[in-house]
Amino acid sequence: MDRLACIDLFAFPLQLLFRRHPEWVDKPAAVVEADKPQARILWLNEAARTQGVLPGMRYAAGLSLAAELCADVIDGAAIADGVALVAEAVRKLSPQVEPALDNPDIEDPGVFWIGAAGLERLHHSPRAWSRCLHATLGKLGFEGQIAVGYRRFFTFALARARMQSRTLIVASPQRERELALAVPLDRLALSPKARDGLAALGVRTVADLLRLPAGGARSRFGSEVLRLHRAARGELETPVLAKPAPECARQHMVLDHPETNARRLLFALKRLLDPLLEALVARQQAVRELVLELKFENGTAQEERLRPADATVDARQLLDLLLLRLDALKFPDGANDIALDAETVPATRAQLELFAQQCRRDPAAARRAFARLRAEFGERTVVRADLMNRHLPEASFRWVPLFCTATTPPKARLVERTLVRRLYGRPLPLPHRPKHEEDGWQLRGRTDSPAELVLGPYLVSGGWWRSAEPMPIERAYHYVHNQKGDWLWTYFDPVKRRWFLHGRVE
Repeated sequence: MDRLACIDLFAFPLQLLFRRHPEWVDKPAAVVEADKPQARILWLNEAARTQGVLPGMRYAAGLSLAAELCADVIDGAAIADGVALVAEAVRKLSPQVEPALDNPDIEDPGVFWIGAAGLERLHHSPRAWSRCLHATLGKLGFEGQIAVGYRRFFTFALARARMQSRTLIVASPQRERELALAVPLDRLALSPKARDGLAALGVRTVADLLRLPAGGARSRFGSEVLRLHRAARGELETPVLAKPAPECARQHMVLDHPETNARRLLFALKRLLDPLLEALVARQQAVRELVLELKFENGTAQEERLRPADATVDARQLLDLLLLRLDALKFPDGANDIALDAETVPATRAQLELFAQQCRRDPAAARRAFARLRAEFGERTVVRADLMNRHLPEASFRWVPLFCTATTPPKARLVERTLVRRLYGRPLPLPHRPKHEEDGWQLRGRTDSPAELVLGPYLVSGGWWRSAEPMPIERAYHYVHNQKGDWLWTYFDPVKRRWFLHGRVE
């Protein structure tokens, strides 16, 4: 039977709170459900408990008991980011990592299962491996308990047992079962109602729970207790369901011509550094060491490592280090293949906010370029779209001259690309559709790619309120996706009884 481990980072949202506000560690602190005086307190530390504050109280009531009570909101997105951060760090010690967020039987985000099979040659004992796990968690600022055993539920119960030692390693499945059966139920993920109902019957440990018949547990206590009963019996036992590791942030480029000039090579490296930093910031990481790989035309390769003074996501600082190193290098031949990789550490909140606020464009340079265009080609060369309150798409905007550009960076960075609908200046008439289409709808005739999906119709009409209009405008718009992967924006004009291509989505 393969070994596995369970990590329990107790009061995980509270640990995330202290990671965000390390100055609150010695003060009464709590996690609240919302940033409001009447918000309920969800988690709190021992300093707050000693002053009479309890979970479930309103923050205003807790503040009346502890005048220095500090509180913040740790929402679902922050918890998911914290879980991803821990999973990525632990994945360096085992490829099989399953957070409890991916398991419907456990609702505690601070629980992780880790597969330990096949790691004997890397770590001479399970205890040595568990010490590495504790060291990894400590670097992230998290504390917890680890139980190394053989079964999913039993390791979870032992990790929740709050042992004297931070690590428990069982020698055999029999010993694991013996210890797990003695774990109190109030240590497990049970609602207070179910826990108190079981305690009223004298069911206080896992062994007591297993003595109950499964049908009676379900009829009296519901599906929650039945699920726990089945997990303790081993009926829900599954292997560790590990998600694939996130994609590497490594950036690579093959140059068109071998390069020996350090300045020109730096411009190429900047094109790699920007997406590298964006990928790292999305994973809340900072560069501790930058790895530059150069491959030369004569077949040789060279690796250079640059370490900033502190972990950073500042592109200017890293580019400065790259330039200094490139100026000092002696190239045996022209470099035709370059790559950038990074060794990372968790980024601080200030670093992430600074990166989000950095503007990657020079507004002054843009204004100078636009001024040169206007001077050479006329004032209406540089324009912007001004939205109009019109029904028809081609009349819903107008072009007005652009004389200035924004000087303040955007408040939020776009993580995903936004689709753009491009309009033709004049809709293009399409061939009439035949009565019998052999291979699907081919918008532009037999040479075009057949349509795979048609979405619509979306009706648009205009001009019916003006008596001077010779006839109202009616259109039935459709989005058409063809086999080439193109999204085309078409409409059918029932008056002209013809299809038109008005634009495309890119």
